Amino acid sequence: MDTLLVKRAQKQDMDAFVHLIEKNKTKLYKVAKSYLGNEEDVADAMQDTVLSAYEHIQELKNASYFKTWITRILINHCKDLLRQNKRCTVSDEIIQTIDTAPEDDREFYALIGELPEDYRMIFLLYYGEEFHTSEIAQILDINENTVKSRLRRGREKLRILCY
Repeated sequence: MDTLLVKRAQKQDMDAFVHLIEKNKTKLYKVAKSYLGNEEDVADAMQDTVLSAYEHIQELKNASYFKTWITRILINHCKDLLRQNKRCTVSDEIIQTIDTAPEDDREFYALIGELPEDYRMIFLLYYGEEFHTSEIAQILDINENTVKSRLRRGREKLRILCY
């Protein structure tokens, strides 16, 4: 069904595009929040992402990759904001997310907050947003085997922490 919406959006169907954004806004918000922490920056990144996606949706070659594609756009906008604000780390903000997360998600955010920085975003995308390792590799622009090894090592670190 999403692929049909994407194809309609690529044909300038505004309702289809709005529906796609509505379906994905919570997931995009969580990713932006874990990168930026600050609500104003999150809102800016989300707004820039929606505008970029709308302007470039015709360039998306495979409609089934919409979620991966828009998440990658969002992460790029988050990184741009961090560079503009001259902040050095992105993933430390995930710890601030714990306090504002819904009750059900707090334990998850607390756990991944204990992981090394390189692992946090991978865990958020894999377990929190249910992306596949190949999609995470695309989004973060790293090798898929790196994603898999960080997942494995992260699980080992969490196992040690929890027991």
